[in-house]
Amino acid sequence: MKPLIGVSTYLEASAAWGVWELPAALLPAGYPRLVQRAGGLAALLPPDADPGAAASVVGRLDGLVIAGGPDVEPVRYGADRDPRTGPPARERDAWELALIGAALDSGTPLLGICRGMQLLNVALGGTLVQHLDGHTSGVTGRFGEHAVKPVPGTRYGALVPQEFTVPTHHHQCVDRLGTGLTASALAADGTVEAVELPGPGWTLGVQWHPEMAEDTRVMGALVEAAGARTAEVGAGAPR
Repeated sequence: MKPLIGVSTYLEASAAWGVWELPAALLPAGYPRLVQRAGGLAALLPPDADPGAAASVVGRLDGLVIAGGPDVEPVRYGADRDPRTGPPARERDAWELALIGAALDSGTPLLGICRGMQLLNVALGGTLVQHLDGHTSGVTGRFGEHAVKPVPGTRYGALVPQEFTVPTHHHQCVDRLGTGLTASALAADGTVEAVELPGPGWTLGVQWHPEMAEDTRVMGALVEAAGARTAEVGAGAPR
């Protein structure tokens, strides 16, 4: 069976489609399409009012993706809000932090994308730079691109051993790394572009948006790790 990969979603007060304009849990189609192209089955995980449900949800998954989205509320990492930081998404912050915690506790393969990488860093006690320039296209609603350079000897460096141009759109980034995290890719200006947890599990975060490109190496590695873990569970290893 193909590994089941859960992807967290937005929760919007109003979204429009057809004749409807209603509150909606939604996700850009690039995310599930990337999971599918990488060989997985995609399941959308909208925010739950009960973060305590996260362990049960993650327990039914083979892998987890924390998607991009709004800025993490600065109180989550003990900072005052910069005027350029966006409005809080408290329900989503609480839910996704609970999902990350459940994945780390259970050894479920985890990929954080953009906000997802930032939230992984915060979950492990790290902090964020609340504003930087030069990592967007400068045009609202359009992705930019820049090169990222892998750090040799890391999981990401083994997946993508050469400098690689990626689609990007973010104005925040990792400041102090969370406990145990290693920087595994950097932009030319020194911005941390990927982080990972060394060790036997599979936990990786990327600051860019692989769902907006054709390259499947990062998502493919998550799906492969999820499949391997599922095989171990099927052979009797604890889940």
